[in-house]
Amino acid sequence: MKNFRQEFIEFALARGVLCFGEFKTKAGRLSPYFFNAGLFNDGEALRKLGQFYAKAIVAADPSFDMLFGPAYKGIPLVSATAVALAEIGRNLPFCFNRKEAKDHGEGGMTVGAQLAGRVLIVDDVISAGTSVRGSVQIIRTAGAAPCGVVVALDRMERGSGALSAAQEVRSQFGIPVISIATLEDLTAFLGARADMARQLQAVEHYRKEYGVSA
Repeated sequence: MKNFRQEFIEFALARGVLCFGEFKTKAGRLSPYFFNAGLFNDGEALRKLGQFYAKAIVAADPSFDMLFGPAYKGIPLVSATAVALAEIGRNLPFCFNRKEAKDHGEGGMTVGAQLAGRVLIVDDVISAGTSVRGSVQIIRTAGAAPCGVVVALDRMERGSGALSAAQEVRSQFGIPVISIATLEDLTAFLGARADMARQLQAVEHYRKEYGVSA
């Protein structure tokens, strides 16, 4: 496990973004853990989060020309990621979409740089893949090409079929899904903590029932 992945899980725990207990998912499953990226809700947390996204992107080394963040959660994420990449010498354009088209001023469906070239989508998590599908449509309509998605956490969990949401994105759109951390990283982290044996057992049980392989 690359060190930044372990650091990210520690960071998410410290912020209360990652917590353990019993949580009902949209699919009606009882999950032993919950990840709420909305709790990265102050300037310092957002700065550090952007740095983690940048580290995941650098580690995966995708070929891309600009960044796109889907409204609403993707707006601060893509902004923070663009700043973090610029700080390490990769100054790239970015934009995000509006929920409704603007018919005055600059108008249009997006804010920021014009969508062009190879576009990397920045989002929080992939659940049903709905956000990704919407982003791909916006990017392609603009004449640009989606080239990947980067998320904070890949739950590596089956959707309605045999594939996870990330695997469905790869299959449907032919683009990679990059994550700061995965469920495998989380179980490795828990396995190294003697004080979290109970949480590890619960996560492994859930993964056995609903998880997919890498």
